[in-house]
This record gives sequence, structure tokens and C-alpha cells, in this order.
Amino acid sequence: MSKRFTVQTALTETGTEVTASLAQHRVLSTAQVRAIHLPGRGERWTQRLLVRLEQAGLAGFVQAPRSHGRLWHATEIGARLAQEAGLLDGEPRLIGAEQAAGPLQAHTLAVNDSAICFVEAARKRGDDFGPFAWHHEVAHPLSRGRGRRRRRLISDAVLTYLRIEEDGVAVEQRFLEIDRATLTVDRLAAELSRYAELHGLTGSDGESLWRSRYPFFPPVHCVLTGGRRPALERRRATVLALLRSDPRLSRTPEIGISICLLDDLKSDGPFAPIFRDARDPERAVDWLGSGQATERTKR
Repeated sequence: MSKRFTVQTALTETGTEVTASLAQHRVLSTAQVRAIHLPGRGERWTQRLLVRLEQAGLAGFVQAPRSHGRLWHATEIGARLAQEAGLLDGEPRLIGAEQAAGPLQAHTLAVNDSAICFVEAARKRGDDFGPFAWHHEVAHPLSRGRGRRRRRLISDAVLTYLRIEEDGVAVEQRFLEIDRATLTVDRLAAELSRYAELHGLTGSDGESLWRSRYPFFPPVHCVLTGGRRPALERRRATVLALLRSDPRLSRTPEIGISICLLDDLKSDGPFAPIFRDARDPERAVDWLGSGQATERTKR
């Protein structure tokens, strides 16, 4: 007879951290959980840990489409206990089994795949980008109106990466947008150019509203997936051309918008020259600009 796990036996230090990660990142595959939390462990060990959380009522799962794998999400009990452990900022937006199996599942998994590339890079370099260093669907106001008049820009995620240097810590923040080739190229370019609106929005005192959250305006990384490589490369080139001709971005050249392919991010990592910046699309750069001046905050 198989052993049943209780909350007390499942909530080890690692179990608590994984539960909090499921709550914050909404849905994770077994492989993603392993990449984030258990890189030195085997797949079966990771599966056993997740089954313990499920048996204790802290996590649930659905079968991934077109595969035999499982997609995991936190339960309300699991999220509450993770909050009580102090691992979550605020109240997470939980999803149930129906949403975990729903149409937004692939998009959320792609966001997490992209962030995991930064987790793995930080681990190799001795930098700081851990399991809770990215937040999903971060809303930013685009107007000062209220109710129906209030407009918002919702970033797919915001990343906060700490580069450890000899003379201090460089804080790198980025807006992350995922495109799964579901929008037309002009619509995608228009969505990305909305960051110029965010940059230009000021309060009644004339101060830029984004400064209340960010020490500098984060560059935007758009990650393309959901198609064959030739099609995604054409898509990238077309979107970059549209962004270069956008008058809002022309008036705000300090806004950095770069585009890469998820396959390249996963195979080469963010420190490889896999990005194309809309301001200089002929030059392949890494996520920091590959030698270009990069804004940073020291502390």
C-alpha cells in the first residue's frame, strides 16, 4: 500500500519553496520545476516530490496536451501556506485544473520557459535570479482616468536580475513579452510600441509615473515562439521594421525593445548574441546590449 503524505510531511523546506513557486508562476511542468528548484536531482525524484504535494492537497495537476507529462498548479491551501511561510509577495493569482488545461496554458509555460533561461544563466555565472525573480501579468496604468476610462498596459512578466560584480551589484530589470504567433505582425508591433505611452505618462506633478516602481525604465524583451524558425525570423524582421517607423518610439529612442526566438534563448542563453534591437536591428546583441551602454542601478 502506497504511503499517503500529509501537509506536515510534504512541507519540507524544498516542498514549501516548490509550492510557493507553483502559486507564483501559475502552471509549471515537471521539467520546469526541476530546472528551477532541483537541477541536481533526477526527473523521478522531482516527480515524487510533486506527488507528495498533490497527496497533501497543496498542488494539483493536469495532463499536458500531446505528451504524457503533467502540468502542476498550487491549490488554495498550498498558496496560503506558502504565503504564511513568507515566500510570496502579496496574494497570488491562482488557477485551477480547468485553467491549467485551458488556452492560456501554453502562453504561461512559455513565459516560465523564458525566465528559466535566466535562472540557469545566473546559476552558471554566480548571479542572483532565483525562483521568485519574475512576476506575471504586471499591470501599469496608461492613463490617469478611473473606471472604464482607465487604460492599462499589462506586461506578460517583469524580471529582476542581479548581476554580481567586483564593485557591487547591478540591478537589471526587464519587461518580458511572449508572442506565440497568434497576433498579426502589425498588432504585435502596436502592442510593443505601447511602452512608449507608459514611458511618457506623467502625474499631476509632471513626474513620470513609472519612476514610482522602477529606478530606470526597463528595456523590453519580446520572445517569439509557436512557429517554424524561418517564419519566426521573418516575423521578427517585419516587427522590427514596423517598430523603427513608429513615431512614438522615434520620439523616445531611450526605450529599448529587442526580439529573440525562444529556441535560441533555450539553447544559447540570454548572454549570447541572440537579440535584435529595434534601434539597430542589423546587429546581434545579448540581453545587456553586448557592449552597448546599459542602464543599471548600483547598490
